[in-house]
Amino acid sequence: MSVLQERREDAARRLGCASFRRDFGVDYAYLAGSMYRGIASKELVVAMGRAGCMGFLGAAGLSPERVTGDIAHIRRHLEPGRPFGVNLLCDLQHPERETANAERLLAHGVRIIEASAFVKVTPALVLFHVSGLRQGPGGGVERGTRIITKVSRPEVAREFMRPAPTEVVELLVAEGRVTPEQAALARRVPVAQDLTVEADSGGHTDRGVSTVLLPSMQSLRERLTREFGYREKIRLGLAGGIGTPPAVAAAFAMGADFVMTGSINQCTVEADVSDAVKDRLQTIDVQDTDYCPAGDMFEMGALVQVLRKGVLFPARANRLHALYKSHDSWEEIPQETRRQIQDAYFKKSADEVWRETCEHLRKTGRASEIERAERTPKRRMALMFRWYYGYSSRLSFMDADIDPANLQIHTGPALGAFNQWARGTPWENWRNRHAASVAQELMRGASSILSR
Repeated sequence: MSVLQERREDAARRLGCASFRRDFGVDYAYLAGSMYRGIASKELVVAMGRAGCMGFLGAAGLSPERVTGDIAHIRRHLEPGRPFGVNLLCDLQHPERETANAERLLAHGVRIIEASAFVKVTPALVLFHVSGLRQGPGGGVERGTRIITKVSRPEVAREFMRPAPTEVVELLVAEGRVTPEQAALARRVPVAQDLTVEADSGGHTDRGVSTVLLPSMQSLRERLTREFGYREKIRLGLAGGIGTPPAVAAAFAMGADFVMTGSINQCTVEADVSDAVKDRLQTIDVQDTDYCPAGDMFEMGALVQVLRKGVLFPARANRLHALYKSHDSWEEIPQETRRQIQDAYFKKSADEVWRETCEHLRKTGRASEIERAERTPKRRMALMFRWYYGYSSRLSFMDADIDPANLQIHTGPALGAFNQWARGTPWENWRNRHAASVAQELMRGASSILSR
């Protein structure tokens, strides 16, 4: 490595917050966020850790056995001292499963989680947070566990910047799950020291603007730091739209303590999706995505950003949600429309869809939902439409040519921006894209821009 290259590398390693790099044991203030159903694979996590960054395993949607096996693989292949994290997804409808997932991660020695889709601080998060607290030297508080939470709304960020809810901590003490000493320490620190401010992004999104969100969150941080007299710095990273060196440079120029990437990593060698999907993704531009209701929050109408180019999924998903809002049952929908949905969307009859839905609910321990749906036709219709989301999502892990029109791929315009930046280089082909190499080059490019 030449002297000039060494200087460039040193500059890249100095970007962001020094305490962030120290606390997490990383060389770069750069994270690869989780992508559900293992798209952020164990191989991706290992590669990021070896390169001096940190990745999060996409545990959402995976079986407990699969998550356990992936964690074991990461530990075998990642050198001691190199960090990694695992995603913990909010489960509003079944909080007991969320708590069980948190307990399982603690039992397997996972000490860093990425908390996503949370709208409030839940008992599962409090357990993970408080169980790692201990008295540090000089009267400080040391964290044996760390939560990096994704936030896109100030009211949600405020909850994570405050100490853990007293009533939840007291209940954990009464149950013997945390100690009174840990409860006392919890009053002195925020639930999350590290928050990722998520602007418009692939997958679940509030369509926020980074230049609005990050300064707002920074102001909130200053107010709450003064209010609670914190001795540690609350660190704010930026995600959403991070796909090129200028975007990384802009994030750090705005005062981000770290950056997190997502969409660009799903089109790398290590991402666990089909080659056919990656072939599609490497051709998209910044305008080739669209919004539609999220499958896991279908009734609420919460949005996800998905691939639009060459597929019909977003238009069909929006149509299903419009039908759900305007009808009280499947049978109330006009017969011709129902026929079109069964032939073009479901590729099978409504009776088959409902039978498969019931089988899935029984298998996952939610048989009570079947009875509720039988009593409430609108709920039954929602579950049938949710089946379509599951079907379209599974296609991305199979041969994408089986049913290309209904393919559901969560992605954002950051990948389109990366594709344009990579045009004419070896990285134009995804088979030459490795998540860790991309991360290092983005950081080096950003440091060069900022130095100029």
